[in-house]
Amino acid sequence: MPVTHNGGPLIRSNSKRVTFYFNSLEPDTLVRQFLANPPEKFETFLSPEGAPAFSTRFDLLTTLDKDVRRRLIGLPLYRHWCKLLRPRTCFVGTTVSEYALLPRHVAPASLVAALKERYADEYPFLIIKDVPQSSPLLDNASNAHARDLLAACKTAGFVLLEGQALAYVPIDFTSVESYISRQSSGRRKDIRRKLRRQGAVQIESVPTGSNRFAIPAVLDEYYALYLNVFRQSEIHFDLLSADFFRALLQDASSGGVAFEYRNDGRLIGFNLCFTTGGKLIDKYVGFRYPDARALNLYFVHWFHNLAYALEHGLTHYVAGWTDPEIKAYLGAQFTFTRHAVHVRNGLLRATLQRFARWFESDRAWHEGHADDHPGHS
Repeated sequence: MPVTHNGGPLIRSNSKRVTFYFNSLEPDTLVRQFLANPPEKFETFLSPEGAPAFSTRFDLLTTLDKDVRRRLIGLPLYRHWCKLLRPRTCFVGTTVSEYALLPRHVAPASLVAALKERYADEYPFLIIKDVPQSSPLLDNASNAHARDLLAACKTAGFVLLEGQALAYVPIDFTSVESYISRQSSGRRKDIRRKLRRQGAVQIESVPTGSNRFAIPAVLDEYYALYLNVFRQSEIHFDLLSADFFRALLQDASSGGVAFEYRNDGRLIGFNLCFTTGGKLIDKYVGFRYPDARALNLYFVHWFHNLAYALEHGLTHYVAGWTDPEIKAYLGAQFTFTRHAVHVRNGLLRATLQRFARWFESDRAWHEGHADDHPGHS
């Protein structure tokens, strides 16, 4: 399904990136391919106002505090009544963009009213996901629009929840070594020890659209490595399809680059990134285990990306949502989102308002480790 605005395609320019969305960090191709090749068990669509959205059965325990979730799962007959915790949910946003993509031509109050009227009765839960909060990665207009949208959501009866921690690193250092020197002495020692293995890793940059990605065996290997990472993750929400990856890897216009990591000629990992707006956006990784762990590939890829951003004169490395603990350890800063949640059932809505803090695990983690990482917004 193509992304359209009033019947026409997204505005694009070769000299300057233009989009009709607020909050856009990624190239447009990610949204197009998300709509055309949705994750498993997702239905993707555009609202009439032009906002990307999707519906799926959502496990309400996904962002619940780990200890609370563990206690719930241990309750009697959980496997019989747990289906009640997976209602059909409409999400406004995507799982391939860092933030909710909001059409510029619709005022926040009008958009919220239209979404509520169209979807609130049909779905037990309506969630406008990943609305930025004074993000240092966005312009003033996007941040102001997000504030107005959250205010409109609150007026319309949505419950506002703290969202995830988006990791980023400002490229305000002159070398990777100077970046490492900012860390504590214990971390410096540990990082340098782990990076000793990088001599055993050969790194190649392959632009999207390369002839390499016309080879079915290469595409199959990339997808298998992605599945390795997905399956070992704690949260299983959006299982991206092989067709989605094929389309991204074969799109020469996106500005994407796949960093391939090899050991003795064998592919042990890849990292698909995009450069837009002067930022390196880290989107997807795939690892071969146990090789990737033995060679400390996560550490190697992190510092390779910092070096790449520095070499290309970029302003930020945007490292994504997952694994905030290790990213904080490696020196990342964080900026948070909010989710606006409309609950159709009044009793459940009141319950969510009362126990909202249980669903704000990233914020609780961040506040509990305020002295362990260098910054946040």
